[in-house]
Amino acid sequence: MTSAAARSLVGRMAKHILAIDQGTTSTRAIAFDLEFNPRAAAQIELTQHYPQPGWVEHDAEEIWAATLNVCREAIGQVGGGADIAAIGITNQRETTVVWDRKTGAPVHKAIVWQDRRTSDVCAGLREAGHEKRVQEITGLLLDPYFSATKIAWILDRDPSLRKRAEAGDLAFGTIETFLIWRLTNGRAHVSDITNASRTLLFDIGKRAWSEEMCALFDIPRAMLPDVVACDAHFGDADPAHFGAAIPIHGAAGDQQAALVGHGCFTPGAAKCTFGTGAFLVMNTGETPPRSKNRLLATVGYQAKSGSAYALEGSIFSAGATMQWLRDGLKLIRTSAESEAIASALPDNGGVYLVPAFAGLGAPQWNAEARGTIVGLTRDSRLEHLVRAGLEAVAYQTADLLDALSADGAPQIQSLLVDGGLTANGWAMQFLADVCDVEVARPQFQEVTALGAAKLAAYGAGRIGSLDGAGAATSARWRPRMGADERGALRAGWGAAVRAVLAAAKQA
Repeated sequence: MTSAAARSLVGRMAKHILAIDQGTTSTRAIAFDLEFNPRAAAQIELTQHYPQPGWVEHDAEEIWAATLNVCREAIGQVGGGADIAAIGITNQRETTVVWDRKTGAPVHKAIVWQDRRTSDVCAGLREAGHEKRVQEITGLLLDPYFSATKIAWILDRDPSLRKRAEAGDLAFGTIETFLIWRLTNGRAHVSDITNASRTLLFDIGKRAWSEEMCALFDIPRAMLPDVVACDAHFGDADPAHFGAAIPIHGAAGDQQAALVGHGCFTPGAAKCTFGTGAFLVMNTGETPPRSKNRLLATVGYQAKSGSAYALEGSIFSAGATMQWLRDGLKLIRTSAESEAIASALPDNGGVYLVPAFAGLGAPQWNAEARGTIVGLTRDSRLEHLVRAGLEAVAYQTADLLDALSADGAPQIQSLLVDGGLTANGWAMQFLADVCDVEVARPQFQEVTALGAAKLAAYGAGRIGSLDGAGAATSARWRPRMGADERGALRAGWGAAVRAVLAAAKQA
């Protein structure tokens, strides 16, 4: 029997799928059985580096070491590498790694999606009139959020790096590409299409790298990975890592993986993930959408069963706001305390917190905006600020739903939600009230990892279809706020955002 045939036989006998979920604040591995019940999990927190205000970095070597550790722990709990049929990977998107092809060593720390160091570059390109063309090709806007200006910044910090990149000696990847490179011991330099569509370098209509965008951002084409579908065979993890040559059969950026995990396979289906940031994504079907309201057009997923584009609204601070209240201001000891604090107040006391710690995402897209508290009086207490942090998530989500509606998107009947903040019942009820839509939370919260596992299982032939494979709902919140109260609250929020934008303009 050949080694390939032996691997195929082992794969058919294996009873688990391993999902790697490499996020902004932690690295997690979950082993699912073939009915997608979680059977083992491990997680390691990730160090955040802030070398300057507005700059955010990760150590790619730390990410790799943590990935090995959590995978080995989860695999060990379910019987070893021979019992893993396939690996699926989901990741923080846009975060940028550049490494040496010969050694595999990163040439700089990973620049995180939240990083704003290239704001001036994006502003210059915008002022030069490039944004319309960028949006036409990539579906994205000119913002430091995306990968292209991060790559250029790394190359421009040292002339020798650009020369090495042009010679083909350096490789670029978002986190899934870097992990696949390491897992396969450098045999695969590949990106799934959803991550590629977040770089500002990818033509989402042609589904290929854009030479025009590479030229605009001065990115050598030789650095870029091959682009494949989300359920492709990305390569095999080297046996030295987990004791068996495990095929990597699924990959998608975290928000697209959550779209799959929720089962949003029909146009108009939408989900919102409340993690470090919050990301509202709607399936728009097989034609690339064109937003006139500063939403992002992106690839939702691509697999053997079909593909879909999506419209996305990005909120940069959701769970991060609660972390700031806890760790920065020390107003709460745990994020869970915020629910009791908010529910004990009769109202918000007129206090609004605009958490523009890393600028404002959709629909404003203002990289210069900074966090602001509006409406303080002598009656304001720390409880009002905690409540304002929770309320801000709902207001920002409502702004995104308005932008979707203005772009002609179908009315959302039920907003599917996941992420740590959804454990807060008060926040979810306020979300339903302010957005005037039913909010539904699944029983299993790790929907992003679930989506990666389902893509891997589908790619490996262990399930026959992705359709209908959604997370089961465990809780629903329906609107109960009157229109007048909703209107007054949103008017107050709108005034607070305008104040932030005015201050940013003067800065």
